[in-house]
Amino acid sequence: MDGHENHAHPDDPGHGRPDGSGPGGWVAPGGAPRDASEDAPGSPSENAYDGPDRAPAGEGPPPEDPREAGERPGAPRDWWGGQDTGAPVPPGTGHVRRLSPRSMVVGPINQLKGLLLPIIVGLVVGGFNAWVLAATGATVVALLVGGFVTWRTTRYEVAEDRLEIRRGLVSRSRRTIPLERVRGVDVTSTLLHRLLGVAVVRIEAAAGSAGATEDGKLDAVRAAEADRLRRVLLHRRAVLTGRSPEAAAAPSGEDARTDTGEEHGGAPAAPEDDTVTHFTMPRSWYLYGALSLGYLLTPFAVLATLSGVVQQSAGELVSDYVVDWVTGSDRGFLLVSAVVFAGVLVLLMPVFAVVSYSLTHWGFTLKERDGSLVAERGLFTRRSVTLEKRRIRGYELLDNPLERTRRTVRLRAVVTGLGDTANRAVLLPLGRREVVEEVVDRALALYRGRLDRHPRAALYRRLTRAAGPFVLVLGIALAVDMAWLAWVSGGLAVLGAVVGVDRYRSLGHGYDGERVSVRSGSLSRSQATVERSAVIGWTWTQTLFQRRSSLADLQVTVGAGAGGYTAQDASQAGSVAFAARVTPEMVRPFLAGAGPSGPGDRDREPEGRGREPEGRGRERG
Repeated sequence: MDGHENHAHPDDPGHGRPDGSGPGGWVAPGGAPRDASEDAPGSPSENAYDGPDRAPAGEGPPPEDPREAGERPGAPRDWWGGQDTGAPVPPGTGHVRRLSPRSMVVGPINQLKGLLLPIIVGLVVGGFNAWVLAATGATVVALLVGGFVTWRTTRYEVAEDRLEIRRGLVSRSRRTIPLERVRGVDVTSTLLHRLLGVAVVRIEAAAGSAGATEDGKLDAVRAAEADRLRRVLLHRRAVLTGRSPEAAAAPSGEDARTDTGEEHGGAPAAPEDDTVTHFTMPRSWYLYGALSLGYLLTPFAVLATLSGVVQQSAGELVSDYVVDWVTGSDRGFLLVSAVVFAGVLVLLMPVFAVVSYSLTHWGFTLKERDGSLVAERGLFTRRSVTLEKRRIRGYELLDNPLERTRRTVRLRAVVTGLGDTANRAVLLPLGRREVVEEVVDRALALYRGRLDRHPRAALYRRLTRAAGPFVLVLGIALAVDMAWLAWVSGGLAVLGAVVGVDRYRSLGHGYDGERVSVRSGSLSRSQATVERSAVIGWTWTQTLFQRRSSLADLQVTVGAGAGGYTAQDASQAGSVAFAARVTPEMVRPFLAGAGPSGPGDRDREPEGRGREPEGRGRERG
């Protein structure tokens, strides 16, 4: 695309005006002159960045004369080349920066990883002839040139109220993100980034970006600059949205040095550190990886990956070798080999689980700063995810049967407008339930109520679905005198009954006056807790069989997380009373015999409250 791509919000200063002017009257070079009041001492334009050797008034050497630098006075500012000739700049303009020079290495290597296997296969199959070597060399040179162009043409600037990212040589783009719409700033460092001392900064903004593109990404900036940039963006967002104790913008500090080693004045400094550490992962928690079903399957995932690589590189040769080996070997030897191989895999499952779990969650910390929770983790790939607390509407506690034997759970946030929740919403890894609850109580707000049990009819439905099919097969096997099938189906029926009982015991929903909690599941159990203010609706669904048992599925609809959390097979009358107790102003108008709702309805006792449906008790959440 030729031209500029601007993703600024309509409320962004300078956006949407025909002359491009902002609130202060600044216009692009060649337009109408600025208001003379902007040039008064102390105005933002006086301290704006005007080039690599120019600092704010009273700081650093005096500005260089454009004529001595071989530049034409009054020439427009060259964003793309990084030059600034002293032309007027917008009020509040910050410090123009570029990526680290090491990005010229990071970019080509990341692209080369996808081409490495085809290049190796081409060299081996082609016999290392001159044409193949020349093509390989040309590919590497092209990648290096592309890395240099990316580094040379990518610029970013943190202004008083926005972040601007400009990149491109032939197809140029400019992305403007208003700081008050920044939702989160994530910092990620792969092993390559950490070796080179750089990081990737991803900025997430409200309403997202067009298509599937990212809101803002800088790959790669210095590690220290990435941390400073994250803190400055979050601090300024808090100031602009009125959620910061300070009434002014982020304070400016000493002159900062850019990645090119040049001194710059007017660069926004990171605000004073007010970080609170809620959690640091103990070393003993890494052993909990052996309880996670996903990490226990790591050996099989590794085998599948290796098989795929072998098939792509030398599929026919390996297939012929394996077929010849199998057909030429003794069957007894093959059987023993298969048993030994399976046994080794089983023994390696917990080892691989602990290792992979440790690599993913190494050094896990949960901190709070500038009204946001920051979760950092990872050994080779270090990832830092920032979640704004005002967008966190609740949390989820997740576990499985193995994890419940050690009373361990995982903590995940229920956040509005968050993508990739499986990774980005993680607040705590697998750990002791009591420790996780303490962290929730400090960082968010712990649900302190009890969970209502569901009617006995819900237990019968779970037993029927979990064990009924196997009982049917068992009856057929006994009728046709198939002993082996009877034993297998009988064992599965018993296992299904155990799972059915556990699924029933996991059912529950409750309300403690401020938060709603819903729990369900067995092999993967989840207890979701959301704020009452996050509830935007209720949905009741009934099947034909549920109607006969006076049961219903009640979904709590929220504008965050999964969008809704269901209390399965709850009492129909009890679920209506529960919804009326939580949001009387929303439900009471639809109840038979209910009068018009008013502001005081929330404090009244809903009709039917206090009557427990048959078979329903209460248990601790």
